[in-house]
Amino acid sequence: MNFILIAVIVLGAIALIAAAILYVVSKKFAVHEDPRIAQVIELLPGANCGGCGFPGCSGMADALVKGADKGSLEGLNCPVGGAEVMGRVADLLGMAMANTEPMIAVVRCNGTCEHRPRIAQYDGLQSCAAMSVCSTGETGCGYGCLGCGDCVAACQFDAIRMNDETGIPEVDDEKCTSCGACVKACPRHIIELRKKGPKNRRVFVSCVNKDKGPVAMKACKAACIGCGKCVKECKFEAITVENNVSYIDFNKCRLCRKCVDACPTKSICAVNFPAPKPKPVNTEEQPSSSVSPVNNPKEKEDKV
Repeated sequence: MNFILIAVIVLGAIALIAAAILYVVSKKFAVHEDPRIAQVIELLPGANCGGCGFPGCSGMADALVKGADKGSLEGLNCPVGGAEVMGRVADLLGMAMANTEPMIAVVRCNGTCEHRPRIAQYDGLQSCAAMSVCSTGETGCGYGCLGCGDCVAACQFDAIRMNDETGIPEVDDEKCTSCGACVKACPRHIIELRKKGPKNRRVFVSCVNKDKGPVAMKACKAACIGCGKCVKECKFEAITVENNVSYIDFNKCRLCRKCVDACPTKSICAVNFPAPKPKPVNTEEQPSSSVSPVNNPKEKEDKV
């Protein structure tokens, strides 16, 4: 009986000593979290998509609180929550939030089955990343969409899908949150985040092929050939040609669409614009070529 009592006392003493040590360590190495972080997390959408550039909403909340302590939230934006959520966060932190224009993912490839025929068959792992490592794909273009749908798998919001007829992914304007997951998933870097634009209207070059004109056209009929005609038409200096492919700066573009008409390969896309009005047909009656009875010399002779 004494042995049991001694064992209980010894174990109790060890437990008390361990508890005391743990208490001291917890106090010494305690991490004090700003209570505002938890409040910001509640305001964020909780998608944990990483589109903000931080590891989940908790990382974004921590960055926002630290930014508020420094007096600026510049460069911090939640693409899923948008301006509404960021406005609430700014009010909570007592900061003014600059208005940021909404962004959207854009697929810069128009190499459809019609424009870019297949020249090979790939039988490996159905992944764009794997196909990009193994080969240039099933077509002659080494820069265009591979069509395996890595971007579709990466999207958590069902905002992008593969078009079975064209073989090119399409972005849903209403569902896209500009999280950037599809941009990171594409090994060819053909998906880009661009401004949605007024009334969701955008103009962009739907090609990233850096080959010279004849080589690019041989692989795809809708390829940019770097001719520079669009550059000459643009009065706002929004278009540049580099590495044989043109690019439109969405910060400078005024959506005049003159470049669209100037492009000989139709590689510049204008999205959500109204259809052009048909040219008016001239309905005025053409003057008759027949000779009037008064001026007809034969009739004059008959009258005489």
